[in-house]
Amino acid sequence: MVKCIGVLTSGGDAPGMNAAIRAVARTCLNKGIEVYGVRLGYKGLHEGKFMKFDRHSTRNIINNGGTILKSARFPEFKDPEVRKEAIEKMKEENIIEMSNGGRYAKYILKEI
Repeated sequence: MVKCIGVLTSGGDAPGMNAAIRAVARTCLNKGIEVYGVRLGYKGLHEGKFMKFDRHSTRNIINNGGTILKSARFPEFKDPEVRKEAIEKMKEENIIEMSNGGRYAKYILKEI
């Protein structure tokens, strides 16, 4: 059984990202799964910028534009060594990526 999940947003912001983050966080917490947000997308994954969600972390975010986790460009993630460093910093057993393109998901999924 999954015990911990990370939520990451990448690419350009899209309507509904905060609502999706909230839905994932609340669903996981209701099932006893720890949830971490990864700030600044794949750059934050590499730099270890994790924030633990609790029941109050996602309160009143669904009407805000953008994403509370922010996103950042990080082309260095294409480098296998950079991905390896990021994976080593992960506290999560699973990553949920929310994006409008999924540009780097294919890289990390191959290596986990």
